[in-house]
Amino acid sequence: MDFYKAIEKRRSIYVTTKESPIPEEKIEEIIKRITNVAPSSFNSQSSRVVVLFGKNHEAFWKIVLKTLKEVTPKENFADTKAKIEMLSTSTGTILFYEDQNIVQNLQEAFPIYKDSFPMWAEHSSAMLQFAIWTALEVEGLGVTLQHYNPIIDEAVAKKFKIPGSWKMIGQMPFGGIAVKPDKKEHIPVEEKIIVKK
Repeated sequence: MDFYKAIEKRRSIYVTTKESPIPEEKIEEIIKRITNVAPSSFNSQSSRVVVLFGKNHEAFWKIVLKTLKEVTPKENFADTKAKIEMLSTSTGTILFYEDQNIVQNLQEAFPIYKDSFPMWAEHSSAMLQFAIWTALEVEGLGVTLQHYNPIIDEAVAKKFKIPGSWKMIGQMPFGGIAVKPDKKEHIPVEEKIIVKK
């Protein structure tokens, strides 16, 4: 697929199925390939990824649901439960992390940029997320990005034995496309970009 068309095609697909158009091995290959070359500040390579399939994917969303039940007002929980159950009926979930040990080492090595390194680490994660998201969409998968951290962090780390220095950034469920998104409206590009010649 043309690079530009691939970027334009990338959308949030919320309603997915467990049936994937490509095998798990292909999904792993895509994630590994992109994670290995994604850009990062000072070539820190601080991004970390956990890929969950099958029972581990289901266990993750059970943790999310249990955590949200404890903090969501009872009158609102039905809607919350419906959304989480919808997200859980997908092929798998990618968890994105940034290794804070690397961030802290950079802060110590380059104190003039100390306050910027945490932000730059999140920029690195964002680029990785976008690249993986687009690649999975090219392969026919429906993808969305969620942010139930930090309230789920401790339980997820315990369940999946996540290193203590890894900070969760986001969660990306993916699966076969059950419902295609509506057409997306864009504000005029001239309102977003300034060009000086």
